[in-house]
Amino acid sequence: MTQAALHPMLNVAIKAARTAGAIINRASLDLDILKINTKSPNDFVTEVDQAAEQAIIETLLQAYPDHGILAEESGREHGAKHSEFQWIIDPLDGTTNFIHGLPFYCVSVALAHRGVVQQAVVYDPTRNDLFYATRGRGAFLNDKRIRVSKRTRMSDALIGTGFPFRRGDNFKRYLKMFEEISQQVAGVRRPGAAALDLCYVAAGHYDGFFETGLNPWDVAAGSLIITEAGGLVGNFTGEPDFLHQREIVAGTPRIYGPLVQILAPYSRVISQDDLDADAAAAETPADKPAPKKKAAAEGDAPKKRGPVRIKKSDDGAEA
Repeated sequence: MTQAALHPMLNVAIKAARTAGAIINRASLDLDILKINTKSPNDFVTEVDQAAEQAIIETLLQAYPDHGILAEESGREHGAKHSEFQWIIDPLDGTTNFIHGLPFYCVSVALAHRGVVQQAVVYDPTRNDLFYATRGRGAFLNDKRIRVSKRTRMSDALIGTGFPFRRGDNFKRYLKMFEEISQQVAGVRRPGAAALDLCYVAAGHYDGFFETGLNPWDVAAGSLIITEAGGLVGNFTGEPDFLHQREIVAGTPRIYGPLVQILAPYSRVISQDDLDADAAAAETPADKPAPKKKAAAEGDAPKKRGPVRIKKSDDGAEA
């Protein structure tokens, strides 16, 4: 698809992503002087993340000042909070790779209208690879149409994933998922940038992908690129409500089903009970203890629960 034929909003997203990519490429030449802060153990943010995000936001709001913004580093503090249009931004997905000089990271920019992603761009500045999609118009890599792979057997499939790395993540639960899947496929890979991993499913490099603990900015753009490339995306129970559920599985039509069968028992899809408990906790005075949720045993597969769409809070976190 030529640049002239692209949707105007997609063109703006591409401009923003390339601007951020240029900032990242320049910074990659001087990693030894990079200022790094720690948001939480193993979760880093650099001055490059912040500069790239600011450049993206300025580009988007210059073109669409009435749109909302949900960004990894600044949340919802920019743009119109109640707009039907919301840009979902990850200025540097794969920060840990970046600060170690490992060339697997990207910029992710998506536009959602009434909660449904319509435009998507994922830019890999190290390879100058531009993945993009407009809903209903297909997925592309550098102006060439891409499709998911044609593999149909799990035994032939190469699967991407992401390891738990934050404090509080249930590593035992992940190891059980990893063990089940790795025994049924040709290989499992973990490069460390979910947005780019999703694009690799769309381009046919992977046949599937799964991960937990992800945020909307990690998956918004890549998920549309996959579906426009003929793939399927959902939460671990196979429902399409994955954007705010912190779990995602994606794959070719024939690989997706078996992956869901394996992962469904490990789903943490947020139930109505969880929502009610969160609401009660929010209403509890600060001097009184909040009601405790019933916790599953460490490493146990939780009981399968019915999925529910959840609302986003004003700071972009899950409600």
